Amino acid sequence: MSNGWHPAQSYPDPAIITLDPRFDAIKPPMNAAVEQLYTGCRWSEGPVWFGEFRSLLWSDIPNNRILKWEEETAQVSIFRKPSNYANGNTRDRQGRLVTCEHGTRQVTRTEHDGSITVICNRYDGVDGKPLNSPNDIVVKSDGSIWFTDPAFGILGNYEGFKAEPELPTNVYRVDPHTGRTTVVAGDINFPNGLCFSPDESRMYIVESRSRPRAIRVYDVVEDGTKLANSRIFGDIGEGAPDGFRCDVHGNLWCGWGPGELNGVAVFAPDGKIIGRIALPERCANLCFGGRSRNRLFMAASRSLYAVYVNTEGAVGG
Repeated sequence: MSNGWHPAQSYPDPAIITLDPRFDAIKPPMNAAVEQLYTGCRWSEGPVWFGEFRSLLWSDIPNNRILKWEEETAQVSIFRKPSNYANGNTRDRQGRLVTCEHGTRQVTRTEHDGSITVICNRYDGVDGKPLNSPNDIVVKSDGSIWFTDPAFGILGNYEGFKAEPELPTNVYRVDPHTGRTTVVAGDINFPNGLCFSPDESRMYIVESRSRPRAIRVYDVVEDGTKLANSRIFGDIGEGAPDGFRCDVHGNLWCGWGPGELNGVAVFAPDGKIIGRIALPERCANLCFGGRSRNRLFMAASRSLYAVYVNTEGAVGG
């Protein structure tokens, strides 16, 4: 299963790199190392933790499947195939799986009985235009669903089906009571990963097509229903962010690549990079899981990796 990867032969793991003393308080313990849990994907994305089942789901987009890794047995099985070229996944506050699908250009919710509900496939109602290819997704504490809609999944036939975009690359919010979809950010060139700060006062969004790539941060305003005051979140330096999540202290753990920067970059709330976790593959997305939400799961190109850390993931990530 190594895929050319070898675990650290001694502690501490040299893949854990401190760039600022603040990382020392939250980084993996001295005797915790990066583990490869699975390899054999074409492009890993969208990890989400299910604590009641002690399992992790993640997307393998080009293979049109969602995979399941079980903590108790370390076994991997197919959770859903075809998955409609699923990308980002999360859970709502009732524990239901919420998924971005490239193939159907929609957001769905898997109910507790296994049935699937379409949350959004068009903007501006039934007569609106089809979405591009929903990419990443989060659910706020009020039950609202927020997702990015770049066009990556319709640029070709590898991660979906080639089509012409009919809408700008917006970020949307779906109201939990009315189901109405509104644009919360229409000024981002191919938005990608997104997440809330732990107190939900800020939202972070990756702008994939900016040069250089950027992480934008917004204030969450008007009773938590809109975004305002777009600005650049720190100097992200070289490389490219993708999916990310916050820990309980507000640090931003970001999937990163390419090349020598493959892995995870960690930013303090003030926008300064404080640490890295090096991987042999580009990390597209990540989430926190495990009994204490202190295990970082990293969906990286062909593989799934994990490492225990000295912090916990924020609720909703």
